[in-house]
Amino acid sequence: MKPKEKSKIRVGVIGAGYLGKFHAEKYAEIESAELTAVVDTDFARAQKVAKRFNTQAFSNIKEIYHRVDAVSIVVPTSHHYPVARKMFNHNIDVLIEKPITVTIPQASELIRLARRKGCIIQVGHLERFNAVWKAVDKALSEPRFVEVHRLGPFQNRGTDVDVILDLMIHDLDIVMKYIRSPIKRIDSVGVPIISSNIDIANVRLHFNCGAVANLTASRVSDKRTRKIRFFQPDVYVSVDYDAKKAQILRKVINPDSSLPEIVGEEKAINHADALQAELEAFIDSVKTRRAPEVGGEEGKKALQVAHRILRRMRMN
Repeated sequence: MKPKEKSKIRVGVIGAGYLGKFHAEKYAEIESAELTAVVDTDFARAQKVAKRFNTQAFSNIKEIYHRVDAVSIVVPTSHHYPVARKMFNHNIDVLIEKPITVTIPQASELIRLARRKGCIIQVGHLERFNAVWKAVDKALSEPRFVEVHRLGPFQNRGTDVDVILDLMIHDLDIVMKYIRSPIKRIDSVGVPIISSNIDIANVRLHFNCGAVANLTASRVSDKRTRKIRFFQPDVYVSVDYDAKKAQILRKVINPDSSLPEIVGEEKAINHADALQAELEAFIDSVKTRRAPEVGGEEGKKALQVAHRILRRMRMN
């Protein structure tokens, strides 16, 4: 498909809840985008967000088919598949929040439909657009052990799915980006605390290459933590998402003593807005028709690992 000729991409936000209003805010700031619609079954909520950003509110997605070129789908996970399917059937490009869908067959069908219709499908794995990766990416070549903590206080959202699909899936995507090897074995444990789904979980992934990743996710902790550490031969990389800090430690040989020593460096992190970067990348893909960095296949791969983890938990 040829690049879209419009000077501005008409974009809508479907779902005006906690995250949806941030999507609307960012689109309103993107020069190459025009926010033309906010949709929510709670029309009063859609009106509130639409009024703030000087656009139109709707209660039914049927009302926006001719008003948009692209949409962000920011609704509960159980609605991702039917909403995205309707968008693709009307040749509308889609950014769909993670996880891509509830089931693997649903994800596969959306990928096939998007391909057949020539539509863009991007999955909202936000951490891919975090500025910390520009600072440490070149140092990560052969991780042998990865330690991840993603913890936070309970909030009454996202609880329609287990914490693996709500929070941990961000880190599964990052781990699989840097450890390019099939998973050999999974050890996992998780328990519900406040919601009826799993609220806290620990997972250990064993890869065919010998690497191991240990991930902990909780939505019932007393304070918020977003950290990931990589250990590889001669290099240690530590990332704190929230503090916008990264540290790289390397083993080097002291030229004077010929003995090994550890040399560390703090990396300066650009305090860029990850959501803004993600949505700008989506609009760029819509305009140029270039494949997004996190497309349907990447979203499906993260979902497949999450489902393997959940199956393993149910066996325990």
